[in-house]
Amino acid sequence: MAKTHSTSITRRRVVAGLALAAAPMTLAGGNNAYAQAQQTKPDKSLYDRLGGVFAIAAVVDHFSDAVVKNPVVGQKSKNPRLKEWHTKNLTRLPGLKFQRTLWVCNVSGGPLQFTATKPGTTPLGLEEAHRDLRISPAEFDEVAAELGRSLDFAKVPKREKAEVLAAFAAHKDEVTAGYVATKRG
Repeated sequence: MAKTHSTSITRRRVVAGLALAAAPMTLAGGNNAYAQAQQTKPDKSLYDRLGGVFAIAAVVDHFSDAVVKNPVVGQKSKNPRLKEWHTKNLTRLPGLKFQRTLWVCNVSGGPLQFTATKPGTTPLGLEEAHRDLRISPAEFDEVAAELGRSLDFAKVPKREKAEVLAAFAAHKDEVTAGYVATKRG
């Protein structure tokens, strides 16, 4: 029995010795594999980097309230349609905040989907939703600046801020189509 016990201890020592000898190579290989996985692993989505729906909703809430008060595009706007919207339609603001939050979640790669609609009717794209407001390119730029200030208020990092603003700017032609059409003709 003593022989079996000592043989067992010897096997344990051999296995332990092999494990210790292999450990640095396994760890080095593991670190290398981890480093390779990190290099090929895609970045998190903008949605995730922004902090998800709650963080996005907080920015949208701040932004939406700021737009209402903005002297260029809000309640004191020289654009009579924007001025009217921001004074007579504020009961719709909570729904608009919800839609804006869905839109940002959607365009930033999040799990929520946005379908623009006109209350009580069929789906409506950005161009038609904004056409009657006749938003000028300068007014659009002011709204974008307000969005930038809201992103700064929420301490959104530069990279993510730039991506959000680029996604917003990509729709400038749609949002200003009503203004452009009135100037043409």
